[in-house]
Amino acid sequence: MLVTTLLWLLPFVLALAVIAFVLAIHLGFRAPRIPERGTPADQGIEYRELRIPGPAGNRLHAWLLPRDTARGSIILLHGWGGNAEMMLPLALPFWRAGLQVLLLDARNHGRSDRHGHSSLPVFAEDLQTAIDWLRQHHPRQLQRLALLGHSVGAGAVLFAASQRPDVDAVIAVAAFAHPQRVMRRTLAPLHLPEWLVRLVLRYVEHIIGHRFDEIAPINTLCRIDAPVLLVHGDADRTVPLEDARDIIGHCPSPRHRLLVIPGADHDSVEFIEQHAPELIDFLREQGFADDGRTDEKAANQPL
Repeated sequence: MLVTTLLWLLPFVLALAVIAFVLAIHLGFRAPRIPERGTPADQGIEYRELRIPGPAGNRLHAWLLPRDTARGSIILLHGWGGNAEMMLPLALPFWRAGLQVLLLDARNHGRSDRHGHSSLPVFAEDLQTAIDWLRQHHPRQLQRLALLGHSVGAGAVLFAASQRPDVDAVIAVAAFAHPQRVMRRTLAPLHLPEWLVRLVLRYVEHIIGHRFDEIAPINTLCRIDAPVLLVHGDADRTVPLEDARDIIGHCPSPRHRLLVIPGADHDSVEFIEQHAPELIDFLREQGFADDGRTDEKAANQPL
């Protein structure tokens, strides 16, 4: 009788296990939403707040730091759980160097609309939407276009640049080499059996609609024509410096460089900010000129 009862309950137990498994993965794709508390005006910077039409009718929040006479623009994209305000310290040196700057909130982040799940391809899709919006509304300032992303945003700018010939330079900060590595590092403390880890990996690929190999920075870099600067801290405990070296090593090219920031952890914006002149010099080497009103002292001085 007991055996019969257990056999009768087994399908329900398995169904509950599958439901719990699926819910756990989907909850893992819910990024923490942190709305901006300040604005560029707090730094004395003129800006325009935008609501860019995005996929499926949602709206993407962005800040535009205009330079009406600029010939080049840069778009900055935050990482997982980030927002435009967190990228502002990196954005201001570019604006002071004469570039027009757009800081974007990916969907489900900052003040952008909530829509579906978040993933590297979703970040890249929102970035493409922002590029198209700028090309439509500010074509004069897009004679040269640079992209800068952090963490997942770094993977997204590399993925987007691999699909667009109109990107002239890419700066990827704290990029991971391959999503599978990130997933395995995240799952390692759970001590799951290998068959279950592989099941999770395959299911995540199904959710995001892309194979990991297709979107992995270690592979997308090989498909980018534009010069790329990888920026990585040697004290990064979330994405080790080894990832950046593997990305560069997999696709060696004189157009690809690695800038190592001593003492910088994954979110150490203040360390990277101190190297803003090197990032600006990288763009100038790619033909990004100032608008004739650049304050050189301010452009080469940390905030």
